[in-house]
Amino acid sequence: MKIDWDRRTCARRGHVTYAPDDPRLRLRLHAQTALGDVWRCLRCGDFVLGEPRGSGPAGDAPLVPRGKVLRDLFILRFLAIERAVRGVFIVLVAVAVWRFSNSQDAVRRLFNEYLEVFRPVFRHFHYDLDHSPVVGTIQKSFGYRHSTLILVAGLLLAYALIELVEAVGLWYAKRWAEYLTVVATAAFLPLEVYELTEHISGLKIATLVLNILAVLYIAFAKRLFGLRGGRKAFEEERRSASLLEVEESAGVLLTP
Repeated sequence: MKIDWDRRTCARRGHVTYAPDDPRLRLRLHAQTALGDVWRCLRCGDFVLGEPRGSGPAGDAPLVPRGKVLRDLFILRFLAIERAVRGVFIVLVAVAVWRFSNSQDAVRRLFNEYLEVFRPVFRHFHYDLDHSPVVGTIQKSFGYRHSTLILVAGLLLAYALIELVEAVGLWYAKRWAEYLTVVATAAFLPLEVYELTEHISGLKIATLVLNILAVLYIAFAKRLFGLRGGRKAFEEERRSASLLEVEESAGVLLTP
């Protein structure tokens, strides 16, 4: 089913109407009905009853995202939410590592006590905790130095900060955030591939696929690094999908 992104957005945020000074364009965006004046929405193209939300020269009209641009914005905000959730989770992990570094001996004793309690239960289900990779990893962490754990916590916090900055920038569709997302995500792809060679899981595969798709989509759809005409073509596409399209449909001669 095809989604009408223009009307979907207008239903949520309201219509965007504008009264240009140019009388020719004004006639194409305005009409009179038995109920009163109506103005054409710059987003969905429908005529809306009531006074326009803005007025002035056509060049000062708001650049309203429409069609494909709205769809791209929806995808960027989905990625922003995913980055924000991941960033908050990594912050929690970093805090846990930091607290663990300050009470390593106490945590080791508590872990060993619970391990003895649950060992018979797992043995009943034919699962040997002594050879569990998860248990082995936790036990190995008890041997790390305090300074090493503090370094790990700091690196995790730095990574979380990058994710949260990406999330804010992507939510507001900032071009610098798109570059940051592509570069940062691509830089960690080799590490994610290496982790799959060590241990395969559905979550790791899904994360890797999502990150690859995010890099390819943002780079090509947003014309980053000069792809598909670069920034100039991207700006022209935005204008052609907003007020420029309305002007063309109104029969107004456009100047370069």
